[in-house]
Amino acid sequence: MLPDLDSLALFVQAAELRNLTRAAEASHITVPAASRRLSLLEHQFKAQLFERHSRGLQLTPAGEQLLQLARGVIADVQHMRAEMANYGSGRQAVLRVHGNTSAMTQFLPDDVASFQDQHAQVRIVLEECWSEEAVKRVRSGEADLGVVVEGCDVSGLWCRPYRSDRLSAVMRADDPLQGPEVAFAELLERDLVGLEGSSTLTRLITAQAAAQMKPMALRVQVRSFESVCRAVVAQLGIGILPLAAARSFVHDMRLKVLPLSDEWALRRMQLCTRGQPPRQTPLGILAAHLEACAGGEAAAAG
Repeated sequence: MLPDLDSLALFVQAAELRNLTRAAEASHITVPAASRRLSLLEHQFKAQLFERHSRGLQLTPAGEQLLQLARGVIADVQHMRAEMANYGSGRQAVLRVHGNTSAMTQFLPDDVASFQDQHAQVRIVLEECWSEEAVKRVRSGEADLGVVVEGCDVSGLWCRPYRSDRLSAVMRADDPLQGPEVAFAELLERDLVGLEGSSTLTRLITAQAAAQMKPMALRVQVRSFESVCRAVVAQLGIGILPLAAARSFVHDMRLKVLPLSDEWALRRMQLCTRGQPPRQTPLGILAAHLEACAGGEAAAAG
């Protein structure tokens, strides 16, 4: 008997989360049902896939091999579903693009829209997520292309340079801090407002504070750029956001934005796919288009 796709998807969840309860919750089934499915997989493959410990699940060598194969199978099935759906929509291809919050807030939607204008036969499904989540979805086949901040673990993926952004300090318009820009070190004596801890941005500024051997008072952590700005307006601290995104809130919320002068505050983004797409395929054409958009931005800035 062949293993079913739901069981393989559950196995991948359990392998990535290393926890049966959380994998069952993510798969919307009970823990006993999840345990039976995994046991059946082990019976079908005649190999132990996990070592079960009090601290969670640990893949065996056989489990490590199945994880790579199962990801490929699931990715192929998801791609098949998307391609077959084209017959109902009249499109010839569907591409799933997952972009990090910074790119989605600033330039990715416009770049995708300009591609869509030129390639009406391709349907783009665009979704926002954190960079690490975008990498995970590209690896699993849930996304065809991800836009992530450099610094993520993109090992095994095909990557190309995309656009860049500069981080900035966001404060109330009446804040006494003045100047064309500000150094991050000057902000460390103030309360800060940032994104939740799983975001690449928060991990970056936390690491930079540690590198300067100074404590950082991250008083508020939220899930969106707008929430950061609202917390700043409420006098809960100074926010750290990408410059272009922060400037979009200046007028309505009466804010002031100062670019960070630190070299690390210039962040580069990259496009990533599971492998190098052939140039004449829809995915290859989209990747080339986005890379060209970034090249046009660099030429204009120069």
